[in-house]
Amino acid sequence: MKKRILLAAAVALVLAVCVQFAVTANAATEVEFNRANYFITVLTGPTSGIYFPIGGGFFQVADSIGYDASATATGASVANINALLQQNGEIAISMVDSAVQAVEATHAFAGQAPAADLRSVMGLWPNVVQIVTTSGSGIRTFEDLRGRRVGVGPPGSGVELNARMMFAAHGMSYDDATVDFLSYGESIDQMRNGLVDAAFVTSGLGNATIMELGINHEIVFVTVDGEPRQRLIEEYPFYIEFVIPADVYNTAESTETVGLMNIMLTHADVPAHVIYDLMENFLSDEGLAVIHATHAQALQHIRLENGLRGITGISVPMHEGAIKFFQNRGMM
Repeated sequence: MKKRILLAAAVALVLAVCVQFAVTANAATEVEFNRANYFITVLTGPTSGIYFPIGGGFFQVADSIGYDASATATGASVANINALLQQNGEIAISMVDSAVQAVEATHAFAGQAPAADLRSVMGLWPNVVQIVTTSGSGIRTFEDLRGRRVGVGPPGSGVELNARMMFAAHGMSYDDATVDFLSYGESIDQMRNGLVDAAFVTSGLGNATIMELGINHEIVFVTVDGEPRQRLIEEYPFYIEFVIPADVYNTAESTETVGLMNIMLTHADVPAHVIYDLMENFLSDEGLAVIHATHAQALQHIRLENGLRGITGISVPMHEGAIKFFQNRGMM
């Protein structure tokens, strides 16, 4: 009987230790909690884009470690920010320019209160402004878009915000072209049918819809360079010079353009220990293996050493859980 009591006590001790590990985020947070009590909704993007699979990777990691997790397709940056501010999600992917504009209440967020509760978490991968057309369109420069039908993205989307900035940097406006407020998937479908001449695709390189267009058409990208590019970067410092290498889409030559970072966002009411715990698992070897498998851009760019790219020096405050995470790794 005494042996049975000792055995039962030993089993209980082991179970208690297991439960302790199950509910503890990390000793660095000094907070014990049960992950299953926390909802983590990951806001991604359209199913045709890169946000959707990579966001799905973040969901898989959160789900695998015990959070009550889900992922949802969205309209991407602007829709994700608005959903976060309404607390309809806890983690979101966004282009950095959209986040800055939300905090500063400009562009798509003009007329709204500044997004004081928006918080940045970490840098992800660079988005590239890819203005795609075909060799048969005769379009080569931005000026060639005058009088042509151009897909600029859904109204107020991150893609559409970029399109407006590009037109302004070139001394043009939407009045100089016939713009269609279509997603880039829809724009490229219409391009195949001869109903759209060019489309703005602001996404990571290797975009699936552009790759599909290249199966039956010779792809050409409109250049963004010279003085217009410099004006753009001076007015909006979150843009960086970028080159689309010829081998990505098998184009005749590389193309000068601009890029900007995608970042992870959350809202101020998500507890610091939860964000710290998520980051620790997203950027662990196991978590990165899941996330890297979702897309080549994730494999190339999402890693600890790139975690501060795009989120320092901007008007979007960093979440306190993210600050503690980077501080504990000697990065801040």
